[in-house]
Amino acid sequence: MTEPALAPSDEARLVAAATAARGRAYAPYSRFAVGAAVLAGRQIYTGANVENASYGLSICAERAAVFAAVGAGARTIEAVAVVTDTPLPTPPCGACRQVLNEFGPQVTVISATVGGAVTRTNLSDLLPASFGPESLPDRVQ
Repeated sequence: MTEPALAPSDEARLVAAATAARGRAYAPYSRFAVGAAVLAGRQIYTGANVENASYGLSICAERAAVFAAVGAGARTIEAVAVVTDTPLPTPPCGACRQVLNEFGPQVTVISATVGGAVTRTNLSDLLPASFGPESLPDRVQ
């Protein structure tokens, strides 16, 4: 795996924002609260997982953060931090990896725990041979 390049100050800001977002998660069914923060330009956008009694209508924290960034006008994401209360850092799920790929195929992925464990990787290592806009013959530019 390739070690991603992200300034330590940006990483610290992202993890702090994701940790704060985790506190706003709505996870009454799984009790698995997740916070995420994405860096787009110099702005940080956050999201928390939101569960629903109809499980399929739930949304992951990473996608909530990406959608917040896109809703604010961002079209490129440089990094994402995901914070969970687990023994080991938890990377984004497959659906979140695919959504991140749309806006940042080389995005730096920081997975952290509330206990301080951290892993760093690039999305391209987590989602090799991905399907993206370049895969469509008549893609919109």
